[in-house]
Amino acid sequence: MDDLSALRDMTLFVEVARTSSFSRASVNLGVPGATLSRRIAEMERKFGVRLFDRTTRRVELTEAGRRYFERCGDLVDQARLAQEALRDSAEGPTGHVRVSMPVDMGVNHVGPLLPEFTRRFPGITFEFDLSPSRRDLVDEHVDVALRIGAVKGDQLVVRRIGTVEMLMFAAPTYLERHGEPQQPADLVEHECFNLPAPGARREARWRLLRDDTAMEVTVRGRLATNNLGLMRLLAERGLGIAVLSHALARDAVNAGRLVQVLQGWTLPPLPVHAVMSSRLQPASVRAFVDFLAARLALA
Repeated sequence: MDDLSALRDMTLFVEVARTSSFSRASVNLGVPGATLSRRIAEMERKFGVRLFDRTTRRVELTEAGRRYFERCGDLVDQARLAQEALRDSAEGPTGHVRVSMPVDMGVNHVGPLLPEFTRRFPGITFEFDLSPSRRDLVDEHVDVALRIGAVKGDQLVVRRIGTVEMLMFAAPTYLERHGEPQQPADLVEHECFNLPAPGARREARWRLLRDDTAMEVTVRGRLATNNLGLMRLLAERGLGIAVLSHALARDAVNAGRLVQVLQGWTLPPLPVHAVMSSRLQPASVRAFVDFLAARLALA
């Protein structure tokens, strides 16, 4: 087996190991399934060890396969990145980037920036998955996930790219009926929208900040939702006070459908992270994340 053939087979092996599926690896690599299975079988015969345990329902690395993957996974990524670097030096970053992010972030924060990015990097194409659920970056082949708040996962590479400043808004019609709170303690008398939380019913603790002052207030409300777009809509309809980013509320404020409540007070800003499965990312992904970090003003 020559060096180039070994590298090609190593690439096949790594993709099967990462997807735990011969069929998915076949689609991802554009290699016929029969060819893929044959090449892996030939590797096993050459080395005299089984690399995968195969059943009708799953494909798993053997102990020998796991050790081999630990050594060659980065090698395959490095080879791929080296080829991309040569191409990118002549053409600029190219490639297909799969991005996962919440609906509200995609529509209100990232979406408006895409025309500028696509003009600067015409060789990069995208697939956007807008969903509140957190995707498995490896199994679902997500290149980068944009997430708000804390990120858990020892195997993930996390880069903080910004923050979201959270403010309070209500419709003029709501304030006409219920009065406008003058201080944080007044919020206990108002309908306040909350994010769903395990075990929570109608109460939540809001921590409010102004300069060096911090206060905690227990607020109540009949409605809770994990979609900030719906929360904004409910606030515009006069159903209560919502915590939103300025970008999400901007159009409604400019149109007079919402006004800021308790100006000068904010809730703790939420960190925004770009999450990747590996530090070895192609130039297309790096260009996108760098662009967001420089442009994304999530306030």
